[in-house]
Amino acid sequence: MSLSFGGSSMLARQIEAGAPADLYLSASLDWMDHLQARGHIDSTTRIDLLGNHLVVVAPRDEGFALTLAPTFDIGGAFAGRLALGDPSHVPAGIYAMQALQALGWWPAMAHRLAPAGDVRAVLAWVERGECAAGIVYTSDATTNPRVQIVATIPDSLHIPIRYPVALVAGPTTAAARRRLDTLRSPAAQAVFHRHGFTVLTAQ
Repeated sequence: MSLSFGGSSMLARQIEAGAPADLYLSASLDWMDHLQARGHIDSTTRIDLLGNHLVVVAPRDEGFALTLAPTFDIGGAFAGRLALGDPSHVPAGIYAMQALQALGWWPAMAHRLAPAGDVRAVLAWVERGECAAGIVYTSDATTNPRVQIVATIPDSLHIPIRYPVALVAGPTTAAARRRLDTLRSPAAQAVFHRHGFTVLTAQ
């Protein structure tokens, strides 16, 4: 078995272009919908496997007070830039933008944003102190000792964070179906929980 990691949009475009794949696990419902609408996945196997949450992080020992309310002065809470996934195509950035807009903070922060190609880049910028804060997934923040969580963003401020998985359309091997079953197994659930994910579907 070989694994290919990358942004949800990049992987979806590769599958759409005919790249060989048995299974697609996406951080974006939209990109799974995109492939399903074009017949590139087996829709009968699609499930929402995992969930996640957004958190605001800062470099370790450089945290700041943050109240998630429209009346809070987000612009004065910290100096420097706020890193987030590029809202034009990175799921984490889209969720972050929705939360900032819901709080009424977008106008104050729009000129101080540092958009990144993925969440790992956001973490790297924050841990090196290149950005004073960042918005990432709980699953990324809890496994990185060089950042600290400043606040957890309520799920009500953005659309639900879901990770769908499905077999790619075409001849399906028994091994591919076993891999899908493994992702839903109790052993896999324990691993997902340990790394900060919410398990939505059990076997």
